[in-house]
Amino acid sequence: MRWKSHGERPVHRTPWVDLWVADVEQPDGARQDYYVVKLRHLAVAAVVNERREVLMMWRHRFVTDSWAWELPMGLVEDGETPAEAAAREALEETGWRPGPMRPLIYAEPANGITDSQHHLFRADGATYVGPPTEQNESDRIEWIPLAEVRGMIDRREVVSSGSLVGLLYLLVDEGLR
Repeated sequence: MRWKSHGERPVHRTPWVDLWVADVEQPDGARQDYYVVKLRHLAVAAVVNERREVLMMWRHRFVTDSWAWELPMGLVEDGETPAEAAAREALEETGWRPGPMRPLIYAEPANGITDSQHHLFRADGATYVGPPTEQNESDRIEWIPLAEVRGMIDRREVVSSGSLVGLLYLLVDEGLR
């Protein structure tokens, strides 16, 4: 069943997040205001080396006051493709320049409340360039064996949806090789 939009307007706008209200009509005819969070698109890099390890960062997220492992990721900037953003974020956040980026999977987390698009890429191999230029991202950067990823997920050491989607698909992809 399709909902019908009779228009929308911004309620609050920032460089990071916008809150909009839409006038929607549900299939049963009920009409209501529906709040939508609009976000810039996200690019995620799953970088795998020849030892079947994935490049990850141990970081704190203040919103949930939690620590977890994540893949390098960040917002797609104006004039940048998602693949370029994923490569840039990996280099800035880890100091490793990934090999060519190949599409891994596309996701829309929480698409009932946000229009956020997550573009996930895989790179096989990376070259160490130097320390990360982005100093506010992580406490540790490590190559994690793919064989350990499932246990990390089970122990809630990976909780970010962008990282979970990418890692789970990466494990499926590796299992089919």
